[in-house]
Amino acid sequence: MQFEDAELVRRCLSGDTDAYGTLVERYQGAVYATAFYYAGRHGAAEDIAQDALLAGYRSLPRLKDPEKFASWLKQVTTRTAANWLRRHSGRLAAETPLPYKRTLSIEDAREGPRGKTERRERLEQVQKAIDSLPERYRLPVVLRYLQELSYQEISDFTGESIAEVRGILHRASRQLRALLTEFERGADGEQEWPSVRK
Repeated sequence: MQFEDAELVRRCLSGDTDAYGTLVERYQGAVYATAFYYAGRHGAAEDIAQDALLAGYRSLPRLKDPEKFASWLKQVTTRTAANWLRRHSGRLAAETPLPYKRTLSIEDAREGPRGKTERRERLEQVQKAIDSLPERYRLPVVLRYLQELSYQEISDFTGESIAEVRGILHRASRQLRALLTEFERGADGEQEWPSVRK
């Protein structure tokens, strides 16, 4: 039986620590994606996500509406990221710009040095394209395509309606395709990334 967030919050506040573990399992991907959205680096995002989940546990008694746990946790994560970035801004330059892949396919293992270089360059292009999106589009893109959250999960976490999430992702996908196509056309020369922020 799957409990709703509000019931898990109530159980946790009554001393059931396993209930918070269930909430962590449910939202750790979204928390990581939000942390990555702000930090832009794998290791930093992992640290921020861990800090945010701990801060959420400690702050749970202050949550006024248990039904809104997901969007409240997003706010906790955002504050945690801002504080972490103020304390550790110098550390980010040495970190990997994109999250590591979860698995290494046989094709990836066989691709050789040239293929690895091309894949790394492509990932950097994708990251630059995501960074060029309007701010409102970036987090849903990271949640959907890097963390593979459903529209419903993104809606719960961001507070946007499912229709808004679909619209944002549709517009973001069009803009990403255009940006990446433009970059490929200009790949021979020095490419300046256009901004589509609105």
